[in-house]
Amino acid sequence: MPKFPVDASKQRVVKSLVILGFKMIREREHISMERINSDGTKTPLTMPNHPKIKASTLRTICTQSGISRDDFLNAYEKT
Repeated sequence: MPKFPVDASKQRVVKSLVILGFKMIREREHISMERINSDGTKTPLTMPNHPKIKASTLRTICTQSGISRDDFLNAYEKT
């Protein structure tokens, strides 16, 4: 099973999340993204606006926004 990237670039993480259906709301000290689900509910996502994102932060982002590990890694490989 592939591991989460240790120091992933912010641009690549954002592109991966866009592939998973999130759209950028704003980018300041933190990046705010949102996904509108098929049942009409919204899934918010907030991540730090750092040049590199740690693996532990990526795992937390995926857990809190309901993204499976495999889905994220597949989207990450496409970027």
